Amino acid sequence: MYQLRKKPTQVCPCGYFNHPEKECSCSPVMVQRYLNKISGPLLDLIDLHVEVTPVPFSELSSARMSENSTDVRDRVIRAREIQTKRFEGHAGVYANAQMGSKLLKDICVINTIGQTLLKTAMDRLNLSARAYDRILKVSRTIADLAASEDIKPEHLAEAIQYRSLDREGWGG
Repeated sequence: MYQLRKKPTQVCPCGYFNHPEKECSCSPVMVQRYLNKISGPLLDLIDLHVEVTPVPFSELSSARMSENSTDVRDRVIRAREIQTKRFEGHAGVYANAQMGSKLLKDICVINTIGQTLLKTAMDRLNLSARAYDRILKVSRTIADLAASEDIKPEHLAEAIQYRSLDREGWGG
Protein backbone atom coordinates (compact mmCIF):
# COMPACT_ATOMS: atom_id res chain seq x y z
CA MET A 1 0.00 0.00 0.00
CA TYR A 2 1.12 3.52 -0.71
CA GLN A 3 0.74 6.21 1.90
CA LEU A 4 0.77 9.95 1.50
CA ARG A 5 3.00 11.47 4.13
CA LYS A 6 2.94 15.16 4.83
CA LYS A 7 3.20 17.48 7.76
CA PRO A 8 -0.13 17.57 9.60
CA THR A 9 -0.92 21.22 8.95
CA GLN A 10 0.35 21.64 5.39
CA VAL A 11 -2.91 21.55 3.50
CA CYS A 12 -2.71 25.15 2.34
CA PRO A 13 -0.01 27.80 1.83
CA CYS A 14 -0.33 29.27 5.35
CA GLY A 15 -0.43 25.80 6.95
CA TYR A 16 -3.52 26.30 9.11
CA PHE A 17 -6.39 24.92 7.03
CA ASN A 18 -8.72 22.93 9.30
CA HIS A 19 -6.48 23.61 12.32
CA PRO A 20 -8.43 23.21 15.58
CA GLU A 21 -7.01 26.37 17.20
CA LYS A 22 -5.52 28.65 14.53
CA GLU A 23 -7.38 30.35 11.73
CA CYS A 24 -6.43 29.80 8.10
CA SER A 25 -5.75 33.04 6.24
CA CYS A 26 -6.08 31.47 2.77
CA SER A 27 -9.08 31.90 0.51
CA PRO A 28 -10.97 28.78 -0.59
CA VAL A 29 -9.54 29.27 -4.08
CA MET A 30 -5.98 29.33 -2.72
CA VAL A 31 -6.58 26.16 -0.70
CA GLN A 32 -8.10 24.36 -3.70
CA ARG A 33 -5.23 25.46 -5.95
CA TYR A 34 -2.76 24.15 -3.35
CA LEU A 35 -4.59 20.81 -3.10
CA ASN A 36 -4.80 20.51 -6.89
CA LYS A 37 -1.01 20.23 -7.04
CA ILE A 38 -1.58 16.53 -6.42
CA SER A 39 -3.27 15.12 -9.52
CA GLY A 40 -6.28 12.79 -9.40
CA PRO A 41 -4.44 9.90 -11.10
CA LEU A 42 -1.64 10.19 -8.53
CA LEU A 43 -4.16 10.23 -5.66
CA ASP A 44 -5.74 7.08 -7.11
CA LEU A 45 -2.47 5.25 -6.48
CA ILE A 46 -2.51 6.10 -2.77
CA ASP A 47 -4.58 3.71 -0.66
CA LEU A 48 -5.06 5.83 2.44
CA HIS A 49 -5.74 9.57 2.56
CA VAL A 50 -5.91 10.72 6.14
CA GLU A 51 -6.16 14.31 7.26
CA VAL A 52 -4.19 14.81 10.45
CA THR A 53 -4.70 17.80 12.72
CA PRO A 54 -2.44 18.72 15.62
CA VAL A 55 -3.31 17.03 18.92
CA PRO A 56 -3.59 19.42 21.88
CA PHE A 57 -1.23 18.81 24.79
CA SER A 58 -4.18 18.11 27.11
CA GLU A 59 -5.12 15.09 25.00
CA LEU A 60 -1.53 13.87 24.74
CA SER A 61 -1.09 14.00 28.49
CA SER A 62 -4.49 12.52 29.41
CA ALA A 63 -4.70 9.20 31.21
CA ARG A 64 -7.29 7.70 28.87
CA MET A 65 -6.83 4.11 27.86
CA SER A 66 -5.85 3.23 24.30
CA GLU A 67 -4.92 0.03 22.55
CA ASN A 68 -1.33 -0.86 23.32
CA SER A 69 1.28 -1.51 20.63
CA THR A 70 1.59 -5.21 21.47
CA ASP A 71 -2.12 -5.79 20.83
CA VAL A 72 -1.97 -3.85 17.57
CA ARG A 73 1.11 -5.82 16.49
CA ASP A 74 -0.63 -9.11 17.28
CA ARG A 75 -3.69 -8.10 15.22
CA VAL A 76 -1.48 -7.13 12.29
CA ILE A 77 0.44 -10.42 12.47
CA ARG A 78 -2.84 -12.39 12.50
CA ALA A 79 -4.15 -10.36 9.54
CA ARG A 80 -0.94 -11.01 7.60
CA GLU A 81 -1.23 -14.74 8.37
CA ILE A 82 -4.80 -14.69 7.01
CA GLN A 83 -3.55 -13.01 3.84
CA THR A 84 -0.60 -15.37 3.45
CA LYS A 85 -2.96 -18.34 3.65
CA ARG A 86 -5.49 -16.68 1.30
CA PHE A 87 -2.88 -16.14 -1.42
CA GLU A 88 -0.97 -19.44 -1.09
CA GLY A 89 -1.79 -20.55 -4.63
CA HIS A 90 -1.22 -17.15 -6.22
CA ALA A 91 2.39 -16.50 -7.24
CA GLY A 92 3.65 -13.02 -6.40
CA VAL A 93 0.61 -12.10 -4.29
CA TYR A 94 1.20 -11.92 -0.54
CA ALA A 95 -1.12 -9.14 0.60
CA ASN A 96 -4.49 -7.64 -0.27
CA ALA A 97 -2.85 -4.59 -1.86
CA GLN A 98 -1.30 -6.84 -4.53
CA MET A 99 -4.57 -8.34 -5.79
CA GLY A 100 -5.32 -7.98 -9.48
CA SER A 101 -8.86 -7.31 -10.75
CA LYS A 102 -9.76 -11.02 -11.19
CA LEU A 103 -8.65 -11.89 -7.66
CA LEU A 104 -10.34 -8.76 -6.32
CA LYS A 105 -13.70 -9.91 -7.72
CA ASP A 106 -13.27 -13.37 -6.22
CA ILE A 107 -12.07 -12.31 -2.78
CA CYS A 108 -13.71 -8.95 -2.12
CA VAL A 109 -17.33 -10.00 -2.34
CA ILE A 110 -19.70 -7.60 -0.61
CA ASN A 111 -23.36 -8.00 0.30
CA THR A 112 -26.24 -5.91 -1.03
CA ILE A 113 -25.99 -3.35 1.77
CA GLY A 114 -22.26 -2.99 1.11
CA GLN A 115 -22.87 -2.63 -2.63
CA THR A 116 -25.39 0.14 -2.00
CA LEU A 117 -23.00 1.91 0.37
CA LEU A 118 -20.14 1.71 -2.10
CA LYS A 119 -22.29 2.80 -5.04
CA THR A 120 -23.53 5.80 -3.06
CA ALA A 121 -19.95 6.75 -2.13
CA MET A 122 -18.81 6.36 -5.73
CA ASP A 123 -21.60 8.64 -6.95
CA ARG A 124 -21.43 11.28 -4.20
CA LEU A 125 -17.64 11.49 -4.04
CA ASN A 126 -17.19 11.09 -7.81
CA LEU A 127 -14.65 8.30 -7.29
CA SER A 128 -12.71 6.61 -10.08
CA ALA A 129 -12.64 2.91 -10.89
CA ARG A 130 -9.14 2.77 -9.42
CA ALA A 131 -10.42 4.31 -6.16
CA TYR A 132 -13.17 1.64 -6.15
CA ASP A 133 -10.53 -1.11 -6.28
CA ARG A 134 -8.49 0.57 -3.54
CA ILE A 135 -11.54 0.82 -1.28
CA LEU A 136 -12.27 -2.89 -1.73
CA LYS A 137 -8.65 -3.84 -0.94
CA VAL A 138 -8.50 -1.61 2.13
CA SER A 139 -11.89 -2.86 3.35
CA ARG A 140 -10.66 -6.46 2.96
CA THR A 141 -7.63 -5.55 5.09
CA ILE A 142 -9.84 -3.89 7.71
CA ALA A 143 -11.97 -7.06 7.79
CA ASP A 144 -8.79 -9.16 8.20
CA LEU A 145 -7.68 -6.96 11.11
CA ALA A 146 -11.08 -7.60 12.69
CA ALA A 147 -10.70 -11.35 11.97
CA SER A 148 -13.87 -11.21 9.88
CA GLU A 149 -14.44 -13.69 7.07
CA ASP A 150 -16.71 -11.22 5.28
CA ILE A 151 -16.31 -7.60 4.32
CA LYS A 152 -19.04 -5.92 6.32
CA PRO A 153 -20.60 -2.50 5.63
CA GLU A 154 -18.67 -1.01 8.55
CA HIS A 155 -15.40 -2.18 6.96
CA LEU A 156 -16.39 -0.51 3.69
CA ALA A 157 -17.46 2.67 5.50
CA GLU A 158 -14.09 2.89 7.23
CA ALA A 159 -12.23 2.33 3.95
CA ILE A 160 -14.32 5.01 2.24
CA GLN A 161 -13.41 7.44 5.04
CA TYR A 162 -9.75 6.96 4.10
CA ARG A 163 -10.40 8.55 0.70
CA SER A 164 -10.68 12.12 2.03
CA LEU A 165 -8.58 13.70 -0.74
CA ASP A 166 -10.97 12.33 -3.37
CA ARG A 167 -13.87 14.29 -1.94
CA GLU A 168 -15.08 17.16 -4.11
CA GLY A 169 -14.66 20.48 -2.37
CA TRP A 170 -12.33 19.00 0.25
CA GLY A 171 -10.33 22.17 0.18
CA GLY A 172 -13.16 24.67 -0.02
